[in-house]
Amino acid sequence: MESVQVRPAREEDLRSAERASAVLFLEADQSSRRVSEPEIQPRSDAGSKQWIERMRFYLEADPAGCWVAVDESGVEGGGDGGDAGGDGGDGGNVVGFAMSQNRGGVWYLATYGVLTRYQGRGIGRRLMDAVLAHADGRPGLFSSSVHPGATRRYRKAGFLLYPQMRMVGTVDRSTLPAIDGLREGRPEDLEWMDRLDEEIRGAGHGPDHVYMLDRLRLVVSEDLRRPGYAYIDDEENRAVLLAAADPRTAQDLLWEALAASRGETLVNCITTANHWAVDVGLAARLDIGQEGYLALRDMAEPAPYLASGHFL
Repeated sequence: MESVQVRPAREEDLRSAERASAVLFLEADQSSRRVSEPEIQPRSDAGSKQWIERMRFYLEADPAGCWVAVDESGVEGGGDGGDAGGDGGDGGNVVGFAMSQNRGGVWYLATYGVLTRYQGRGIGRRLMDAVLAHADGRPGLFSSSVHPGATRRYRKAGFLLYPQMRMVGTVDRSTLPAIDGLREGRPEDLEWMDRLDEEIRGAGHGPDHVYMLDRLRLVVSEDLRRPGYAYIDDEENRAVLLAAADPRTAQDLLWEALAASRGETLVNCITTANHWAVDVGLAARLDIGQEGYLALRDMAEPAPYLASGHFL
């Protein structure tokens, strides 16, 4: 009898799910690391707590989109991760997870994976079936790895895979242009930001904006005839979500994010419809490479837009 149960996620699952996530993505990052890149480090205690906090937010905002696979046989699934923090007890041996959210007329997959030794048993398919049922036919998007089994599953589910580029390095500060027309964002900006999201990706971010505004720096355009915004993570040293009505505004916002960077930075989730970002990165003397796919179903490639890995 199959010992792995796929069921809706609960608060008490989050610590075990975080341990499984940390093990799985450490292995994935190590296997895909380029020779020129630094050694991959395990997720920090702070990163673990942030992961749990974000999953708790998803459970509160749209619980029906959050699913886990739990090994009921008693075999430890999450490795030696230890206590990751957060409230509530340990929900058992989580060996897979799929956290998705509906936002208006759009669905996104925030994170998904199955521990390596549990792969090939149909667990990933069962998780994906559960979250796609929650999507209920909505257009959808997510950031995908290059894992062959996962990409086959996504394609069979009707997603088109758009190759993504990323740019890394330390900004040559002599290249930074003078940028004006931007200001710090405020809560009252979220309404027009959602309208801009609807134009670019079909639906607003809704509660995701409230969550990000609490934790990240928000920069917006002053002129709402050319609206645009960017969230900048001072801890990760990069822009984590950017949307604009036109490429020029998008470039101004990205330059602002690069000007705020310290040391090595990253610009990722760049699809071919967003070469305005490539132009900025090359001008700033960043190095370009390829990384995964933006998976889209029944929606156009968003532009000018740099998706968030967490909130798309």
